[in-house]
Amino acid sequence: MAQSFGVIGLAVMGENLALNVERNGFPISVYNRSPEKTKTFMATRAKGKNVKATYSLEEFVASLERPRRILVMVKAGKPVDAVIDQLKPLLQEGDMIIDGGNSLFEDTERRVKDLESTGLRFLGIGVSGGEEGALNGPSMMPGGTKAAYESIEPIVTQIAAQVDDGPCVTYIGPGGAGHYVKMVHNGIEYGDMQLIAEAYDLLKNTLGLNHKQLHEVFAEWNATDELNSFLIEITADIFTNIDPETGKPLVDLILDAAGQKGTGRWTVISALELGVSIPTITAAVNARIMSSIKTERVAAAKQLAGPSGKYEGDTKAFVNKIRDALYCSKICSYAQGMALLSKASETYNYNLNLSETARIWKGGCIIRAGFLNKIKQAFKENPALPNLLLAPEFIQTILDRQAAWREVISVAAQMGVPVPAFSASLDYFDSYRRENLPQNLTQAQRDYFGAHTYLRLDKEGVFHTEWAKPEPAKV
Repeated sequence: MAQSFGVIGLAVMGENLALNVERNGFPISVYNRSPEKTKTFMATRAKGKNVKATYSLEEFVASLERPRRILVMVKAGKPVDAVIDQLKPLLQEGDMIIDGGNSLFEDTERRVKDLESTGLRFLGIGVSGGEEGALNGPSMMPGGTKAAYESIEPIVTQIAAQVDDGPCVTYIGPGGAGHYVKMVHNGIEYGDMQLIAEAYDLLKNTLGLNHKQLHEVFAEWNATDELNSFLIEITADIFTNIDPETGKPLVDLILDAAGQKGTGRWTVISALELGVSIPTITAAVNARIMSSIKTERVAAAKQLAGPSGKYEGDTKAFVNKIRDALYCSKICSYAQGMALLSKASETYNYNLNLSETARIWKGGCIIRAGFLNKIKQAFKENPALPNLLLAPEFIQTILDRQAAWREVISVAAQMGVPVPAFSASLDYFDSYRRENLPQNLTQAQRDYFGAHTYLRLDKEGVFHTEWAKPEPAKV
């Protein structure tokens, strides 16, 4: 009997998604380039399950019922193209290839056009939730033709995370829309993680909190409606882990050089190309880059002195102010991400539903958080909302907390603790709320040295001035 679904690539994410699909009632076939990997999977995690092992692509394709539905879980880029090229001669009209990796959305656009033109179907699905989400229910962001999505909908709605208002999957849009939304999701994730890291830095290095106190603070924050989230939850857990060899908190022994797989950088590049300001996300990417030059920073620390000392005010009150600064900054980070999605939707004709996007992020994914309900509601009430900062719920939130936000950043600057994402968020807020910015001078400079012209506030038209140069001072 033919299997309902196929998975190519048995790294952890591929294995977990395969087991998720099988657990939800869809018999699967699996294939991995390395047969040893397939054999190990069958002897361990897949033992006793409705999983068929195959050891060639021909055998794999022949084992699947038509129209075939094949999930490819290999490294993004050329490996995906290589698998597609190998599969194409073996497939028939109506068969579907699904790329579940973190592919660049432009690659997905190309693959959709290429495969759909030959009678095959192709979906690019952004999958978030890490290993646990893949196994127990991820957030899924499918892009491609609506018909292609509808043919896979019975499966993805079963395997996705389930929340109070439905499964965490929806049809995102045509072409590379699904992978674009996943890319921006990851950009927001970068911002979230950097903001949490900065809050931790302030709590530890301005207030001197130990690992037990840090655990208590983050656990308390996770119990609030505002900051309840997966990332805050796991942060609280991290501080309870003690290294058995040294007896020290494990986090204190981890090298402070963060890696990145490209999606944060892609988000920044796309924002620059579309002309959308995302300073918090950009700051988060820059912070990882700065962290990577560890040897250089160690050498610089011996030569470049800064302020030192401990915060002398009310510790409990300042902890609460850091919480407020974190929440305000987090709102700005999500506002930037949603603004980028809005612009991309308009530019690429994705027709994104931002309320639904926020809804499917409520469960399964890394940025799942309680306040996504508020974001969902904000865009449901006003789909044309130009910026999340203008949603009534968030206007009052920031107005009530901005004094604390400003104080935290001021104290950080005075004590020499870098808070690039906190600062970028406040700069974003202050720039967005300012009726007048100093770029009138920028325009004057551009016209002065390059005759770039300018517009005026008081009259219509495009203007250029032969700018007067002052007379040389007489000696």
